[in-house]
Amino acid sequence: MYSRTSLIARGAAAALLAASTVATPVQAAERDKAFFDQVSGNWQGPGEIVAGKYKGTKFTCNLSGDSEVSEGTGIKLDGHCRVGVFKQPMSALITRAGGTYKGKFLDGAAGKGLDILSGNVSGDKVVVAINRQKLNGAMIARLQDDNTMNITISVKVEDKMVPVIGMSLNRKVDTMAVGSIK
Repeated sequence: MYSRTSLIARGAAAALLAASTVATPVQAAERDKAFFDQVSGNWQGPGEIVAGKYKGTKFTCNLSGDSEVSEGTGIKLDGHCRVGVFKQPMSALITRAGGTYKGKFLDGAAGKGLDILSGNVSGDKVVVAINRQKLNGAMIARLQDDNTMNITISVKVEDKMVPVIGMSLNRKVDTMAVGSIK
């Protein structure tokens, strides 16, 4: 089985990736860029595993997203999630592939991470399909406002989607006052 910090890092990475995927290829270029730009920046906040073996485990994440990826439309993420004194690095990259987006975080499903299979944006909400070996699921990331993103990661158990991880990330905003003197 996977360690608690590894599970949290996978969930956090997948969640922020969920906020960056769009599936409509023809008319989506400007909307894609606008959405990627909205989720770019520094995010931090708490999360909790709400089901399964590690139910009740609380964690915090610090993530940085950059929508200016060299491969084209997409987002690159770097950061970490922490459970107590344990810190798990996290990285992800998602880019446009044909008419949809593909991606992975950490080293993908072939390693210790997850694969992003597809996604769809509807207004301020994104739904993304995730996969790791026999695990199939989805993530929903919703921008509550410019500085708040709520994320739910669910896995498919028989015919039901069961929520497993919940997070609420806040944009880290520089609060230093800047002005000029005339």
